[in-house]
Amino acid sequence: MHYYHSITEIIGNTPLVKLNRVARDVAGIVLAKVEYFNPGNSVKDRIAIRMIEDAEKAGIIKPGGTIIEGTSGNTGMGLALAAVAKGYKCIFTMSDKQSQEKIDILRAVGAEVVVCPTNVAPEDPRSYYSVARRLNKEIPNSFYPNQYDNLSNTAAHYDTTGPEIWRDTEGKITHFAAGVGTGGTISGTSRYLKEQKPDLVTVGIDTYGSVFKKYKETGIFDENEIYPYLTEGIGEDILPENVDFEVINTFIKVTDKDAAIMTRRLAREEGLFVGWSCGSAMYGALEYAREHLRKGDVMVVILPDHGTRYLGKVYNDGWMKNHGFLEARDFATARDIVRFRNGSDRLVTIDKNSRVGDAVALITREGISQVPVTDGEHIVGSLIDAKVLAKMLEDPEIKHNKVEEVMGVPFKFVAMDNTLDVLSSLIDKECPALLVRDELNKVHIITQSDLLMAMTKG
Repeated sequence: MHYYHSITEIIGNTPLVKLNRVARDVAGIVLAKVEYFNPGNSVKDRIAIRMIEDAEKAGIIKPGGTIIEGTSGNTGMGLALAAVAKGYKCIFTMSDKQSQEKIDILRAVGAEVVVCPTNVAPEDPRSYYSVARRLNKEIPNSFYPNQYDNLSNTAAHYDTTGPEIWRDTEGKITHFAAGVGTGGTISGTSRYLKEQKPDLVTVGIDTYGSVFKKYKETGIFDENEIYPYLTEGIGEDILPENVDFEVINTFIKVTDKDAAIMTRRLAREEGLFVGWSCGSAMYGALEYAREHLRKGDVMVVILPDHGTRYLGKVYNDGWMKNHGFLEARDFATARDIVRFRNGSDRLVTIDKNSRVGDAVALITREGISQVPVTDGEHIVGSLIDAKVLAKMLEDPEIKHNKVEEVMGVPFKFVAMDNTLDVLSSLIDKECPALLVRDELNKVHIITQSDLLMAMTKG
C-alpha cells in the first residue's frame, strides 16, 4: 500500500505552470510555482514544519507544548497542521487587517486566534509581534517560532524550493521573482539558485508602505516609507533577519490596486485561483519581465497561497468597488464591452487549411471555447470546442484533416451599437459568440462570458 503517515509528508514538490495570457507580451517564458498545492494551501507549510522540527531537535519544545506565533494567516495554517500531526496546541496573533477567512480557517483547525491592531508600531505592546512574545514568556513549554528572524525559514527554502525549481526547469531558469515579507522564501530560494547559476537575476516584489525597496537601494531604513496598506503577506515595517539583500538584485513596488486586479486576472485568464500577494508578485514580475526578459529566458514567480483566504476581499465586487479598485460601469452596447477592454483584446483565429489537431492545441493554449476560421483576411467559418470534441470522439483520426472539413458557419457580425438584450438574443448553443467591426476595421469577438460580465457590472 502507498500512503502518507501524516499531512506533513505531502509538503513541497509543487508544480510549475506556464503563464499564457497575462504574460503574452513577454519575450521569455514566465512560469508560476503554485504553492497552494501544499496541504495548507500556501508556501508557509514549508517553513512551519522546518521551524518546529528544528525546535524539537534543539529541545526548545517538548511533547504537549504550545506553539505561539504572529502570522498573517498562512504561516499559522502551516504551523497548525504540523501541530495537529505532532500533538501541540497553537495560539496565533494576527493584525486586524487580515481577512476573516484566515481567522476562521485557523480556528477550524483548533488554533486560538488573538486579533491585534494594525496601525501601531512593532514595539507597541498591542502589536501582534509584541503580544506573541508576551504570551511566549507567560506560557510554560511554549515555542515562539518568530518566522521573521528564525533562519530555519530561509533554510527550508534553500533545501526544498530552490532545488525543486532548479530540477523542474532543468537549470534553464534565468530570473526568479517573489514577494518579500519575512524574506525566507526569496532569500533561501535565491541563495540556492545563485549557487547553481551566479548570473541569475532575483527580483523582490515590495508594496507601497513597506521599507524594503529603499533600504536595498540606499541602505537607509526610512520610517517615512512606512504607512498603512491593504495587501496581506507582503512588505514589512521592520527588517527581518531572513531578508538577505545580497541575493536580491532589485526590488519593484506594487500598489494595492494593481495587485488586486492582477489577482483577479490570474483566476479569470489563467485558472489560477490565488491570493492577493500572488497578484503583487505577478504584477511586479511582469513589469520587470516586459523590459528585461529576452527570447530564451525563463522566469519563475512564486505564487504563495490560495484564493479562498480572500473571498470577502479581492474576489468580492462590492469590496473592490468600495476601495476604488473596481469602477462601477454601465454596459449598454457591444461598443461598451469593446471599450472596456481598452485595446487589450486580441482576436484569435485559425486558418481553414490548418489541421484540426493544431486548432485544438490553439483553443487549449489560449483558454478559449470558440475560434473564427479564416481564409486570408476573410472569416469563413467557426470552430466550437464541444463540437470538435464530439467529432474527434467519433473519429480520432479527424485531427489530421483540414479545419475547413469540420468547421461550422461563421459567427454573425453585429453592429457596435446593438444593445445587450439584442446581443443576448443572438447568442445561443449553436452560435456562442458574435463578431463586431470597429471604426478602424478591427474585428472583435463577443462571447457568452462577455455578456454575463456586462450584465453583472454597474
